Amino acid sequence: MTTPEGKVKAKVKTQVIDKLARRYAFWPVQVGMGATTLDCLMCINGYFVAIETKAQGKKLTPRQEAVAALVRNAGGMVYVVTPDTDLPSLLFDIKNDCLI
Repeated sequence: MTTPEGKVKAKVKTQVIDKLARRYAFWPVQVGMGATTLDCLMCINGYFVAIETKAQGKKLTPRQEAVAALVRNAGGMVYVVTPDTDLPSLLFDIKNDCLI
């Protein structure tokens, strides 16, 4: 059975990430060892992008906020995706931000 967040991840994969031609995407599995990160880490046309997916009504945890800040401070981009996110607009924004 897929979780509510899993449904968001599946839509992001098929409606956004799979439509990006020049990309590397990695969905790390967090098992409580090592450094924490966000749901998806990507390199798109030389740009670092992280995506965190959230179920309806959920927000970034303080730890996820800290990781997002580190990514942004290093010049990367962070997108938080919920069931309400307009995925065609997200795809457009990512392409625009990554110059593809």
